[in-house]
Amino acid sequence: MLGGRATLSERTVELRRSESLAEPLESAVPSGPQVRTITAAAMGTVFEWYEFTLYAAMASILAAKFFSGLDPSISFIFALLTFGVGFVVRPFGAIFFGRLGDLIGRKRTFMITIVIMGLSTFAVGLLPIYETAGIFAPILLVTLRVLQGLALGGEYGGAVIYVTEHVERNKRGLSTSFIQMTGTLGFLTALLSIQLVQALASQSAFDAWAWRIPFLISIVLLGLSVRVRLQMHESPVFQRMAEQKRLSGSPVRETFGSRQNLKLLAIALIGIGGGMSVVYYNAVLYPLFFLSRTLNVPMPVANLVTTVAAFCSIPMIWFAGWLSDRLGRKPVILAGFILGLVATFPIFHQIANLANPALAKAQAETLVSIQTDTSGCSFMFNPLGNRKFTSPCDVARQVLSAASVNYTRVDRPGSPVTEVRVGDWIISVGAPESLNQASFSRDLMAAVKQAGFGAAGNPDGLDQAKIVGLLLVLLLAMALGYAPVGVAMAEMFPARIRYTAMSFPYHFSSGWIGGLLPTFAFAIAVAQGNIFAGLWYTIGWLIVGIVVTGLFYREKPMEAE
Repeated sequence: MLGGRATLSERTVELRRSESLAEPLESAVPSGPQVRTITAAAMGTVFEWYEFTLYAAMASILAAKFFSGLDPSISFIFALLTFGVGFVVRPFGAIFFGRLGDLIGRKRTFMITIVIMGLSTFAVGLLPIYETAGIFAPILLVTLRVLQGLALGGEYGGAVIYVTEHVERNKRGLSTSFIQMTGTLGFLTALLSIQLVQALASQSAFDAWAWRIPFLISIVLLGLSVRVRLQMHESPVFQRMAEQKRLSGSPVRETFGSRQNLKLLAIALIGIGGGMSVVYYNAVLYPLFFLSRTLNVPMPVANLVTTVAAFCSIPMIWFAGWLSDRLGRKPVILAGFILGLVATFPIFHQIANLANPALAKAQAETLVSIQTDTSGCSFMFNPLGNRKFTSPCDVARQVLSAASVNYTRVDRPGSPVTEVRVGDWIISVGAPESLNQASFSRDLMAAVKQAGFGAAGNPDGLDQAKIVGLLLVLLLAMALGYAPVGVAMAEMFPARIRYTAMSFPYHFSSGWIGGLLPTFAFAIAVAQGNIFAGLWYTIGWLIVGIVVTGLFYREKPMEAE
């Protein structure tokens, strides 16, 4: 409201919000039938995320089984494609299955998605490996991964919309928060299944054939999920539209052919979705990468810390969903974005000090610089793994970044010599054509280690607990900025195109903006010569999210249908 005069819609929102705040807590709790609806939708989505994240958890095994006979450069591209293609195709799955959901119904559509997802995962356990099928083995694997990504693009939106259209407005935030937490539960379930198989089988048996079991047992989970979903009824909103012949004849054209809808899509994708994606990945996935790769913390310790923190964040997601029912979606989402903006840099600096104090000490005491003609320094963004960085500047930056060294660049225009200073050490090389990469890298790494870099992070129990506490601050920002997003997007669009219109911006932002966060963060960190510089990717999108959501998102109750 500007100028002191509220519109009718604004007064309606405030009235409903005031009524909501006055209601007792019990009235905001879903009823028995609604709990069953939520459970059915959430169970299927947990299963979807179990299957989707199983690939990431089994990446090393899959690489050895399916890419072992390829040329190294092609093998690397295929390996990255297998992991990343699921993110890339999610928006296309959102459009395809979103259209189906608006044409044939919510229930039937996400029944299709879960069957595709389940059979694709089960089939991985039956695939021939490269030694027996040659190039067809990785091609089949990538094909199954594409099917999984497409199915996931249609699953989430259907689950959120299905629950949203079954419950009253003052219960939607809490109800859909159970679906919002399924990514964490699916990830943890996938890890548990792998660890259980590894505990029961020897390492040689696991490497030879038992790696297939986590994929094969998904057929049991698929059967349970399908059985539960067969007992579900179609959304009452969709049923009413079908009876009244008010369904959209062309949901995709109606979604993207209207200027008003395009404006809402932009707000949902760039503002709400952009901020949501980075605040989620910044709290849930990036800390594991930062601890294990940047701070050199042993993977079991990094997994333990992030897993404990993830478990503790589940009540936060429920709380944030409930809070959005009391205060509204917009203020809760903005609170999460703002907390993430304020906390990100201090939290990661404190984590570095606790997880690897030797690295922090070396960073503070040792000045490192690369003095070269900076025109030979590339922007090292390489999402497909098909670029090679061979100039002296790029080789030096790769070595320094691998050792988590902060450094500065000093431009020497026209100089054929690249000089790297590590404290009192000076390593010089000539023109790029005369560069011996192996010798240069070896000498530079020796200087880096002599200066105190490269030590393993080994936080004790108390420091691990402190790191969990710090991560909980980021996870609180995640919960606030993530839990209300699904229902907020669902409430933005009319029911006749809701499946298509809500699914596309959510999966585009989470798949492309959030999914590319580690890649962009690494490229920015290398370009700036600072292990924390990659956090600017998160900060930038949070600023965009705060501005766009704050200025242009108009929260409104879902229309009566």
